[in-house]
Amino acid sequence: MPRQLGELEDAVMTRVWQWNRPVTVREVLEDLQQERSIAYTTVMTVLDNLHQKGWVRREVEGRAYRYTAVSTRAAYSAALMNEAWAQSDNPAAALVAFFGMMSPEQREALEDAVRIARRDTPEAAPPPAETPEGGEGAGGPGR
Repeated sequence: MPRQLGELEDAVMTRVWQWNRPVTVREVLEDLQQERSIAYTTVMTVLDNLHQKGWVRREVEGRAYRYTAVSTRAAYSAALMNEAWAQSDNPAAALVAFFGMMSPEQREALEDAVRIARRDTPEAAPPPAETPEGGEGAGGPGR
């Protein structure tokens, strides 16, 4: 399970995830500078650290690197939630407390997610229709 990203790591990864394409240090720097004063070398160090931690992969382009996310923000969030839930001594109570903190919109999203998860699991699929012995089905005698 990956550890939670630090504040600056999260700000950098947010851009990498949102843009969903290979990015340069310069691109991330220019976007971050709209919110805060930050040096090129700081962003370069953060992206290098994220590469070493396995969050991004990089490819050389000229004299610079282009960085691409290895995973999605959704996968990162899911891993954090799973880790937090696994650490509980009473997972059911933790879920009840978590649900109590959710907004109506979040609960609706959860219900949608459960529906999708149930639909995508093989156990939830209805059994295949059986064909009567002798090969008689919809095209059998009398049709």
